Amino acid sequence: MAERGRDRDRDRGRCPECGSAALVEDSHYAQQQLVCAACGCVLAEGLLTTTYSDEQHLREVAYSQSTGQKEQLSRCMQRGIRRVQDLCKVLQLPSVFEETAVGYFQRALQHPAFHLVSLEKKELLGGCCVFVTCRQHSWPLTMGTICSLLYAKQELFAGVYLSVQKELGISVPALSLADLVKTHLSSFHLFRRAEDVPAPFVEDEERVVARTLQVVELASETWLVTGRHPVPIVTAAAFLSWQSLRPAARLACSLARFCEVAGIPLPPPARLRLRELHEILLRMASQLAWLRVFHLDKKTVVKHLGDLLQHRLVLLKNAFSLRDAEEQHGEAQGEGSAGSPPAAGPGQEEGCPLEGKHKRDSSQRPLLPPCLIHPRKRLRTAALSESDAALTGDEPISDSEIEQYLRGPQELRAFRKAKAWQ
Repeated sequence: MAERGRDRDRDRGRCPECGSAALVEDSHYAQQQLVCAACGCVLAEGLLTTTYSDEQHLREVAYSQSTGQKEQLSRCMQRGIRRVQDLCKVLQLPSVFEETAVGYFQRALQHPAFHLVSLEKKELLGGCCVFVTCRQHSWPLTMGTICSLLYAKQELFAGVYLSVQKELGISVPALSLADLVKTHLSSFHLFRRAEDVPAPFVEDEERVVARTLQVVELASETWLVTGRHPVPIVTAAAFLSWQSLRPAARLACSLARFCEVAGIPLPPPARLRLRELHEILLRMASQLAWLRVFHLDKKTVVKHLGDLLQHRLVLLKNAFSLRDAEEQHGEAQGEGSAGSPPAAGPGQEEGCPLEGKHKRDSSQRPLLPPCLIHPRKRLRTAALSESDAALTGDEPISDSEIEQYLRGPQELRAFRKAKAWQ
């Protein structure tokens, strides 16, 4: 009934929306339209044509032919938008994030740099746009999480992500280490009771996250984070924090078993990061008076992780500044007076009462980056050619070569005077 009423109003020369009689014909992109001048309502549209022959015969044409846009690209755009929207729903992102991600995807798909890329990379464009949007809104989302949802390789996804960031000129802030810890630990199976998780392994998520953040801050202050991949460090820190909360039942658990029960893959460098953290904790424990009476090792020191983290700043300062003072004192003794007794040989060190102290000091190390403490083997330099090997640096320099380095007139005059004196 409403449609019939609108048709009657249009036949009478009135707008069916506002009832105004101010109806005009508007030529919009070579298409005749009947428009209401009062409210802008379009009452009738002409035929969509492209060429003069089509206009003569009044034949309708397809949308893709009228705009010059391929139908395949249109389907690709629609399919990609649906993929972006579905990904936002799976991640439970706000509607504002979804609109921003769809806008980035439309810009990326229309950019010439992504027209000739492979189909696999085009399918990752939507995930990259969602990842960029989450980073810009400080939403904790890791690349590993979105790659697992897209069943994509992280290397390929990272390449597409960098291309999107470069071609579209988007500035993406880096994810903070605290957000990364919370996001990574949220996927652990240890925080909810399940049949495949033993009862002693279940722990409160907030307690583990809080202590893991403190351990990661300790690793950052001792040069263990700089230049390293963050996931192995977070995994090792979470393992130590989880053990320290109930050490009696968890000290016998290995790192591999912990990752298996937590339902996460074991990063290969995590064992090295765990060993480095154990060394730092043992060095800090040697500065606490009530812990010096115990013979602590890498397992038993985990029991006192809470005390070590509570006095972290003081223990780090005392542990590593003491080593520097001992080194300076030893250098001063080595450069002492000529009347001082000579150093004992290898045979005399066996009976020396300071042998134990010497061994303890040699096991300690200053607070330096690991790359300086355990440097990698240097690559062999290429052999010099015969002409380069023959150069000694004492070869005479011709006048033409000297003049190349003399730029000012004063230098030229000085050089000519020196040459005239010869």
